[in-house]
Amino acid sequence: MDNEKEKDNEKEKEIPQIPPIELLQMELAREEYKHSFRKTLLNIAGVLAVVAAIVVLLATRLFMLIQVNGNSMSPTLADGEIVILRQTKEVEKGDVAGFYYGGRVLLKRVIGGPEDYIDIDQDGNVSVNGKVIDEPYLDEKNLGKCELEFPYQVPKGMYFVLGDNRAISVDSRIASIGCVQSEQIVGKVVFRAWPLNRMGIMH
Repeated sequence: MDNEKEKDNEKEKEIPQIPPIELLQMELAREEYKHSFRKTLLNIAGVLAVVAAIVVLLATRLFMLIQVNGNSMSPTLADGEIVILRQTKEVEKGDVAGFYYGGRVLLKRVIGGPEDYIDIDQDGNVSVNGKVIDEPYLDEKNLGKCELEFPYQVPKGMYFVLGDNRAISVDSRIASIGCVQSEQIVGKVVFRAWPLNRMGIMH
């Protein structure tokens, strides 16, 4: 009798145990999730690669990152701040423009365009074509170091630029820099990226 029971137990061991249907469904769901997750990751990686390529293209073709060097544009821009220039040759009066000079990019404010008449009095009041301009971005008006005789007419195809810190800025008032040719212009400042507490669009 015992031998028969042992034989029956051995037969039961030989028959593979079929797992419950719920367990099979759970395992199937796990495999489907893993496959779906991998596919999603690949899709996200592909999208990020495309976005990164577009950003790099835009950054090199449309925008330029510049670190401010010095305080000639204070209080508008401080030493060490990082700004973004939109690359364009079309700048207007009042824009903070970047232009090439001596192998680097300088940042100054556009005061007058081609053939405008510029005048600066002893108190630092700036007139363009006979009209005193409003300059709310200045902390202090100052004639500063000036090598020009006023009124001064801006040559054709050139721009008259000044730093906002008139007392120390080296700009179109000085013969070594003078007026800026349109070919020198890189673009205009549109955004302050650093520091975070001053981040924002610039007008």
